[in-house]
Amino acid sequence: MPASTPPIRVAWIDPTGPADTAEQARVVALGFDARHLLDPSQLITSLVHVQVLVVRVEHGVDMLQECLTLAQMPGRRLPVVCRVPPHRVDLAAQATRLGADHVISTQDWSPEAWEPVGTALVCAAAPARPRSVVFVDPASQQLLALAQKVAQTEVSALLIGPTGAGKEVLARVLHEASPRAGGPFVSLNCGALPEQLIEDMLFGHEKGAFSGAVRDHQGVFERAQGGTVFLDEIGEMPLHLQTRLLRVLQERCITRLGGSRSITVDLRIVAATNKDLKQAMLKREFREDLYFRISTFTLRVLPLAQRPMDILPLAAYVLQQHGTPGLPYRITDEARRRLLAYHWPGNVRELGNVIQRALVLCPDRTLTEDHLLFDDDVFAVDSVPVPTVSAPVPARWDAASGQNPPTPTPPAWGEYHSTTGTSSAAPPAVTRVADAWALAEDQRADPAAEHLVPEHLRANPTGPAEPPATAGLQWAVRHSELRVILDAIRNTNSREAAARVLGISPRTLRYKLAQMRDLGMMTAEAAN
Repeated sequence: MPASTPPIRVAWIDPTGPADTAEQARVVALGFDARHLLDPSQLITSLVHVQVLVVRVEHGVDMLQECLTLAQMPGRRLPVVCRVPPHRVDLAAQATRLGADHVISTQDWSPEAWEPVGTALVCAAAPARPRSVVFVDPASQQLLALAQKVAQTEVSALLIGPTGAGKEVLARVLHEASPRAGGPFVSLNCGALPEQLIEDMLFGHEKGAFSGAVRDHQGVFERAQGGTVFLDEIGEMPLHLQTRLLRVLQERCITRLGGSRSITVDLRIVAATNKDLKQAMLKREFREDLYFRISTFTLRVLPLAQRPMDILPLAAYVLQQHGTPGLPYRITDEARRRLLAYHWPGNVRELGNVIQRALVLCPDRTLTEDHLLFDDDVFAVDSVPVPTVSAPVPARWDAASGQNPPTPTPPAWGEYHSTTGTSSAAPPAVTRVADAWALAEDQRADPAAEHLVPEHLRANPTGPAEPPATAGLQWAVRHSELRVILDAIRNTNSREAAARVLGISPRTLRYKLAQMRDLGMMTAEAAN
């Protein structure tokens, strides 16, 4: 190994005893900066500081199996080198089958045998490239810039925002932009597990702590040594566990269930909630001292409807993730307008569901408004007007560069490729979606525009049309919606009264009736 090459940080595990002076000299001559350990239990606090694990086996591979499990760190994988006695070919074969990256004889100290450790294996040990995330809207870019600054410090962070808005994505940004990026990122949803299970997941247990505890178990805090713990829905954490969490934050040590010894932990805690913790404190549901411990810096993640310039880039990102690789996808102007006008009560998670449904329904890789099935059946057109913006290309932030994303410029939108996310169609000239629909209603009301509607789609005066041969879920949804609307019209004296019963505006009711008329589903009763 060249003298200019920095030494490789190695965890050198040898259960036969401490390395003598001669062996230590050989290890240094190979270009290794080694931490000599006797068993894997001493490895926990060293994982984030080393690049390679070197394990010596003598009589069996049980210890090697444990080391291979520990090497599977979130976001990275440590290469494992197995040293075996020269006459134990069986151990070498077992080590290879278990997944050891390299097997070397305990008597072989030649540079040629160890050269792969200093080249290919070290490359494999490099941290995985951070995932791309979308921060296009000016509000999102301000949040990203602030998160990058917070990430460089060791302060605890509290992320607040509605469910599905992307709090875990921001927590990963905090981790990947911090000096702890090489360590593990371990997350736990405090509201998704029973109370007794949360305690075990957080602190772990000793063998024999309770019935069924047949071996020691590490909790989240131990597994996150040198990294970040993300506690989602922390407002749902029981009060007695809040007390124990406060001790972790204050003393940086934990005690397993059924154990008596304190274990020092080196980690950073990022918490998230969709609850108002200050109201929870007034109701004695959340500890005030814990709140001020976890909220050294608070970051607010806005609902998707309040950052509209993120909507279309996120839709394109979902297409890239779930579409057929290499094939182009296109979102029509009408579909884009509808995506921008929807109020997104489920935030980014709902947007992902809508686009994935559209991928199932679209036959030719062109997503139209008919392919968009929203969780909220009532589509509110009288929502907050959408500002006049041209949707920018999905902005990607790379934690490795540490640079803020460039200010987005209005590109062309329309055709998206599942591998590159590029676009090729001109952006639509839209002011307000509601205005566009009002214009469409005026055109439908104009007898001169009757010829624009195909004969088979014109209003059916006798009753709802039979479902076409190609009808699917979209037709069934519209048909069920028409039945509800007709019931409201029959039981009220006016369209305005029917709209109030349905919980929508008269304008929305007119739009839905016009849409059903175009689908050939209109009855004479509803058309009057």
